Amino acid sequence: MAPSALPNFSSSFLFPLKTQKSFKPPKPLTITCSSQEPKKPSKNPQRPTSRNRKRTRYGTSRRSILKKTFTQEQVKFTAGISADPHKGIIGGGMAGLLCALSLEKRGVKSTVFDTGMHGLGGRMGTRVIDPQQFIFDHAAQFFTVSDSRLSKLVDYWLEKGLVREWQGLVGQLELGGRFVPIPPSPPRFIGVNGMRPLADSLLSETSMVNVVRPCWISKLEPFNGMWHLSENGKPRGEFDAIVIAHNGKCANRLLASSGLPLIARQMKRLDLSSIWALLAAFEHPLPMGDGKVTFQGAFVKGVDSVSWMANNSLKLLGSQSNGPHCWTFFSTAAYGKQNKVPQENIPSQTVEKVKTSMLEGVEAALGLPKGSLPRPIYSRVQLWGAALPTNTPGIPCIFDPHGRAGICGDWLLGSNLESAALSGMALANHIADYLQSDGACPEEFAVGLEKEFEAIEGHDIGQFALAGVESSLKQHNEMSAFQLAT
Repeated sequence: MAPSALPNFSSSFLFPLKTQKSFKPPKPLTITCSSQEPKKPSKNPQRPTSRNRKRTRYGTSRRSILKKTFTQEQVKFTAGISADPHKGIIGGGMAGLLCALSLEKRGVKSTVFDTGMHGLGGRMGTRVIDPQQFIFDHAAQFFTVSDSRLSKLVDYWLEKGLVREWQGLVGQLELGGRFVPIPPSPPRFIGVNGMRPLADSLLSETSMVNVVRPCWISKLEPFNGMWHLSENGKPRGEFDAIVIAHNGKCANRLLASSGLPLIARQMKRLDLSSIWALLAAFEHPLPMGDGKVTFQGAFVKGVDSVSWMANNSLKLLGSQSNGPHCWTFFSTAAYGKQNKVPQENIPSQTVEKVKTSMLEGVEAALGLPKGSLPRPIYSRVQLWGAALPTNTPGIPCIFDPHGRAGICGDWLLGSNLESAALSGMALANHIADYLQSDGACPEEFAVGLEKEFEAIEGHDIGQFALAGVESSLKQHNEMSAFQLAT
């Protein structure tokens, strides 16, 4: 049995990472790591009042996060790296998982911290509803591979039975019910039992990767040459280096007072769109204006509230599916922005509004008379508040050698599952090389700390996929832009 779900690659598996210009650390470079232990939270913390709140160093508002981000001093580790380095990875999506697997291949152990209640994967989400056995991929829908280096890894997943090619009919659905198939080249891949089971399987054979979930790392603290991670005051371990493999407001809060201003600044530059997901089960196949729906997935064009729809039952179960039809619908980014609310506590009236509006959008896309779409026997809405990036630095990873911290994620290269995988592997190999150098000449390992961001055209799930539809339909062999984001 192979030691992990990652085949052997050399350290040059991904292109070498070098900056175009020399790294220039800021003047307030060093925070002295004192010999005192990090302060532990009081067992009876004082509740904030209007009087003592003014003395709080920073709040949690966007303005205070920005203030902390741009005024904090830079941590500078000067002690040598331990003989048996241990890396902390915050985020268990594709980027974090591939980072951990790649580190193991380089002989570096790691611990992955993930907030997932039901499993790993981040936006590789699959939801199963019991006892009806409804199944939904409610985030990443499929992925394609254009990079020959990642192709080797996918071949291994195919051999192990973790993924398979999605051969169902996929195309573009225009308002009114006009469907245009998309050529199935390059192949579209899906997890055999959904995207989340694929994520959970990736670490099934590892020996140097530990997983802690659900866990929400809330503080990073440098002390005596190590990073001390904690969750709401509970110690979660000490690490020689850390990786931030997630993004959004939670990552910004975590980095705001970490002592990593260069990393925090780059993370703050990232803009993310919001996307609503509607999971709906129908007793019978959906109708269309000219008959019944025969496609399994469609990028929707011309509908304000819907950009993608997929039949999970047929996609994941195929001919074995003889029960209800479970559909995933995604909104447009514009609709997500117009109807954005705190995703941790979505008001019930918003839930009903979004569900009604998206079902009406589905009805219009299929060319059905108003009010004729069958009523779902099950439905659920979810807001992905940090769904897709609208800008990117266009680099595989970011690494601060002085703070021994890095960032990986799909948004660094674009916005898809392949980008996430390549980013995680690139950062792992870069850090492994840095660890082998024992931290000597750290400036040579600085990557992406000053890289400017560029806008991504078409950051909406449907629009992103449709960016190359016209040329693909003409050439019949191009589909690299059609994959959904992770």
